[in-house]
Amino acid sequence: MKGEHWRQPQPFWDKDWLFNEYSNKCLSAKEIASEFNVTENAILFWLDKHQIKTRTMSEIRSRKYWGISGEKNGMFGRIKDSNPNWKGGISQERQSFYSSLEWKSIVPLVYEKFNYKCDRCGNEHKGVTVLCIHHIVSFKFKNLRCDINNLVLLCESCHHFVHSKSNINNEYLMSYEQFK
Repeated sequence: MKGEHWRQPQPFWDKDWLFNEYSNKCLSAKEIASEFNVTENAILFWLDKHQIKTRTMSEIRSRKYWGISGEKNGMFGRIKDSNPNWKGGISQERQSFYSSLEWKSIVPLVYEKFNYKCDRCGNEHKGVTVLCIHHIVSFKFKNLRCDINNLVLLCESCHHFVHSKSNINNEYLMSYEQFK
């Protein structure tokens, strides 16, 4: 019939109902959406349409359940090698290495050596293409970290390829023995 909507009206279309659920009962847009089998964006659309103020990110995070805290958490107190994700402190070592003067002095030399181009595909660095300095022999070999012959300039997509399973020929990857 003319003037009637073809879909059955939903409670979240009503401003007062939506305000009560979202603001008074403090349900999230995702919780309301799952109740009616619609997307979270559909609820956000109606909140915006009715000019109902949505929560800030800090408000959302303060209400979010972040898991068990303190001694009840199974990972509580598991530091360094007692944590299954521990990698021997290499992240701190990497961080200090990449901020060292030795590394900062080699970076411009690598860029000049490869003429500011990806060695694999030839893309130039023009502000859009991100270039990465890649270690051919693993970073774990300290004596080769700043060896200019162990460093190559790759664009971001080629660098991802080198470290992917698609790199079946191990392009730009060598063992320490191969490099010698």
